[in-house]
Amino acid sequence: MQVKYTLPILAAAGFLFAAYTVVNSNKPIPVAPAVAPPASAPFKSFIAGSGIVEAKSRNIAIGTPLSGIVKTVAVKVGDKVKVGAPLFYLDDRDTRAELAVKLADLAKAQAGVNEAKASLKDTKSLSDLAEAVTDRRAISSEELLRRRNALLINSTKLGSAEALVQQAEAALTTTQTTLARLVVQAPVDGEVLQVNIRPGEFAQAGTLNTPLLVLGNMDQLHVRVDIDENDAWRFDKNSKAVAYLRGNRNFKTDLVPAYVEPYVVPKKSLTGDSTEQVDTRVLQALYSFDRNQLPVYVGQQMDVFIEAKDYAVNGGSPL
Repeated sequence: MQVKYTLPILAAAGFLFAAYTVVNSNKPIPVAPAVAPPASAPFKSFIAGSGIVEAKSRNIAIGTPLSGIVKTVAVKVGDKVKVGAPLFYLDDRDTRAELAVKLADLAKAQAGVNEAKASLKDTKSLSDLAEAVTDRRAISSEELLRRRNALLINSTKLGSAEALVQQAEAALTTTQTTLARLVVQAPVDGEVLQVNIRPGEFAQAGTLNTPLLVLGNMDQLHVRVDIDENDAWRFDKNSKAVAYLRGNRNFKTDLVPAYVEPYVVPKKSLTGDSTEQVDTRVLQALYSFDRNQLPVYVGQQMDVFIEAKDYAVNGGSPL
């Protein structure tokens, strides 16, 4: 009798377990609470945009006019530099060897000028003596003509020697310019934000995906706000604007308009939101703020809200 009821009991237990599993698996997964609550707009009608902190002078990507091996890096991250200060040096041994050759060529050319001047002086003296003879029977016409021609030839040689000096000086200047270009200098007063080169590495000239060095004027910071082109018609640069530090909405600051770039560009700054459109175009507005009010870093994102007039949906005029 016990064996007779065993299979039905096991079947019923299996059915109940399956039903319990299905019911539990269909329960909605609770949404994890946000690490930090998002910022909310302080205005009734507003334009929201994502902003990126940048230096007042923009973030300057330093490159090199000539490719070469890095010999010395003269700065480190955080250093403040003045305009013209050396940032890094490229290997200049070949150029210095060429400079020694150019200096020797210039010295040789200058010696040639001195030699041509001496020859011209000697020829002029002989010619003057011949011209000073009053009795033409004392000197033949052929000799007088020869001395005159020698004077013209040596005068021409002096001009040629002086031209060679100018040529040597120009070649020397070219080499000196190349030598100076192997020292990459700061274009503005600023602070070193990033260093991506080390001694011994090859510095490539031209446009690079990763700049060799990043420099910026940190006396005042700007926040570059991307305004969606669909909201561009509502934007007024003179409206109030507030920025919240991403990750902590308790840190906020009022923004002062700096300028607006009137050219609408494809959006490049992404926030990481899965619903964010990457094919939209944006109007970029720049605002300044007091960096002492916020613990921000260059490149950090901020949530920006700009006050806007409340327009009617159909008419398009302010309510």
